[in-house]
Amino acid sequence: MEHSRGVSAPSHGHAAEPGTGITRRRALTVTGGMIAGAALAAQAFPAFGAESQDADAIVVGHGLAGLVATAELAAAGRKVLLLDQEPEAGLGGQAFWSFGGLFFVDSDEQRLMGIKDSRELAWQDWLGSAGFDRGVGDPTGQDHWAYKWAEAYVDFAAGEKRSWLSGLGVQWFPIVGWAERGGGLADGHGNSVPRFHVTWGTGPAVVEPFEKKVRAAVAAGKVAFKFRHRVDGIVTTGGVVTGVRGAVLEPSGAARGKPSSRTVVGDFELRAPVVVVTSGGIGANHELVRQNWPERLGTPPKFMVTGVPAHVDGRMLAITEQAGGRIVNPDRMWHYTEGLRNYDPIWPGHGIRILPGPSSMWFDAKGRRFGTPDIPGYDTLHTLKSITGSGYDYSWFVTTQKILAKEFALSGSEQNPDLTNKDVWKLLSRIWQSPEPIEKFKKNGADFVVATTLADLVTGMNKLTGDSLVDRADLQRQIEARDREMDNPYTKDAQVMGIRNALAYAGDSLSRTAPAHKILDSSAGPLIAVRLNILTRKTLGGLQTDLSGRVLNASGSPVPGLYAAGEVAGFGGGGVHGYRSLEGTFLGGCLFSGRQAGRAAAAATAT
Repeated sequence: MEHSRGVSAPSHGHAAEPGTGITRRRALTVTGGMIAGAALAAQAFPAFGAESQDADAIVVGHGLAGLVATAELAAAGRKVLLLDQEPEAGLGGQAFWSFGGLFFVDSDEQRLMGIKDSRELAWQDWLGSAGFDRGVGDPTGQDHWAYKWAEAYVDFAAGEKRSWLSGLGVQWFPIVGWAERGGGLADGHGNSVPRFHVTWGTGPAVVEPFEKKVRAAVAAGKVAFKFRHRVDGIVTTGGVVTGVRGAVLEPSGAARGKPSSRTVVGDFELRAPVVVVTSGGIGANHELVRQNWPERLGTPPKFMVTGVPAHVDGRMLAITEQAGGRIVNPDRMWHYTEGLRNYDPIWPGHGIRILPGPSSMWFDAKGRRFGTPDIPGYDTLHTLKSITGSGYDYSWFVTTQKILAKEFALSGSEQNPDLTNKDVWKLLSRIWQSPEPIEKFKKNGADFVVATTLADLVTGMNKLTGDSLVDRADLQRQIEARDREMDNPYTKDAQVMGIRNALAYAGDSLSRTAPAHKILDSSAGPLIAVRLNILTRKTLGGLQTDLSGRVLNASGSPVPGLYAAGEVAGFGGGGVHGYRSLEGTFLGGCLFSGRQAGRAAAAATAT
């Protein structure tokens, strides 16, 4: 069998630190990556540990969960091979592209904003959102371990999560966001209070401390990168996992997020007593998304934009299942309803999500206003069902420049250069002007219509879609009805109530909610319509794991030597979120499950 060397590639993606001209990623590469590359070229890792094995552990997937698991294993003195089919430029995976939102409970930032939160309130919200109903009390039930992971994760978010990350140098923007508000009853779906903590530096700053740890472990001879190593099978011997096999792909200089070659130049088989799968979800594989689409969410959209790079293909789910792992809750998924076609795409079908405030009016493709809880920022999956139930794949925001300037944010580290590059001045400029990325999308994006009159707006909407579905008179009637509800500080309109509720929270009034006004108020214009596409994103189900991250088989027993963490494991247990997410819990799920699996795998390989 062939034991091949990892293939390095140039790194990409970090903005330069002010005044240095050197990117954070470049600095990391100079201090650790160059050493790693030289070591790999010299075959400095011919065999770890015993002669019969190449390492103490193999981690498949170099995203956030994989980095965390690898860092934990290395800290415990284990020798680790970290494999990924992508080049070095993709280190950190999907987390790098994220907005960096993290779910904390009763944090310093919340208390500073006057928010009263507790573990009990967060658990109430989690249960109301998750709706666990698949054998919670049955050890073989699909939700049995998901429920246990949820309890453990809420304890983590209310306990050491913030101090652990803070000790690694991670910081957060002081204004806490209020995502996924639910809009139902107290014990129903949604966050009762703001809990969305935006990392200062966004996704790259969440990845950075763990990348540093892993690169330091590479320099110390504890970890070896195996870039461009595509795992095609998990090797088992007598029912016990003993390694992985697959194909070596040709070297690639593809920039982060860009598709890389799948040309095979060799094969490999690597041996270790532990394999940790951290390969991510299925978001870029539209065929797999549609295959697992649940009836409860209506008909799968014919057209979707893609919120993740092309390598997020779900391959390792089936491969791990073939090794004995059990996949549970495959029909649970999280796709956004406010997707834009990216005018400057990085990956195929690249979509960007609008993170909206509460004030834009939301209409279906025919211009019919959605009811509660289909209000911007309230209930993602309920709105998704309403959109698919309309018979069309898209919907509309109708809004004003005043709302866009204050309330629109875009997902992704690259769409928030002020936060990502820690540029305080540019961040403060949001107070008096709409962010430049928003204005660029308004000008260049294929989904925006801007007009000074409602008649011209409707003409533009119908031209954009190539039909005459939206009737001007009917749209005007609905907007005017809503505008009349603005005349008093009280109302029967649920969305207007929500706007006033948001303005009562200092964080929203400062940064995320425009002053209450009428849509047809000319002083708030121009009018803007935004076509919203379905945006694929997260897998909520996956490999079932116990609280140690051990992958379970169909009978509920651990597959010896096999672990999983991150999105491939439904962020823990095969579905820690249940049916719905409270937001800010995806990166946190990678951190927590990666840490759990890494520590457990380290303990299992102690000598």
